Amino acid sequence: MARSKKAQAAIDDALSISQAQSSVGLGVDLVEVDRMEQILGRTPSFKEKVFSEEERAYCDRQKRPAMHYAARFAAKEAVVKALGCGFTSGVSVRDVEVRRSSVGRPEAVLTGRAQEVASEQGVTEIPLSLSHTRTDAIACAMALTADAAKKQVAKVSAADELARKFKETRSLLDELDAGPEAQSSEAKAAEGA
Repeated sequence: MARSKKAQAAIDDALSISQAQSSVGLGVDLVEVDRMEQILGRTPSFKEKVFSEEERAYCDRQKRPAMHYAARFAAKEAVVKALGCGFTSGVSVRDVEVRRSSVGRPEAVLTGRAQEVASEQGVTEIPLSLSHTRTDAIACAMALTADAAKKQVAKVSAADELARKFKETRSLLDELDAGPEAQSSEAKAAEGA
């Protein structure tokens, strides 16, 4: 079916809306729960070297602590991947702490060199997502900047604009589907107004 120039222009315009880049980086890490269980059993000091007192208290209260330690270790790895630095250049595993917000959502708290790296990049927030099964724990972290928050608002506006353009295009397509009789009666009504 041929499109009118107006309909094609509306479709082309809607498709040309650019999506804003919303993050500095994305990090994902996976840790095997059995492996974490073995490390905790073999090296009891590992907990104190890697996890904060608050992290240890939370994990040790759980039915299967190794599962939660694995998720937190994966989160620490995911955060430094999102920052693009890894555990290098002075960033320590203890510079990233996983806490729970007042509503129970995991959050990354940075200190030391990790905090400096985040500040250098303009990172203002690092949302975390943690998940685990009997065998694996996975974490995803995204390093967001203040500029990304502005772009997110622009992205919402772009989404609204896209919805408006699709509605406009849909009405043009509906006109085409209605046939020439409906179009000419609408044109006559418009002329008479």
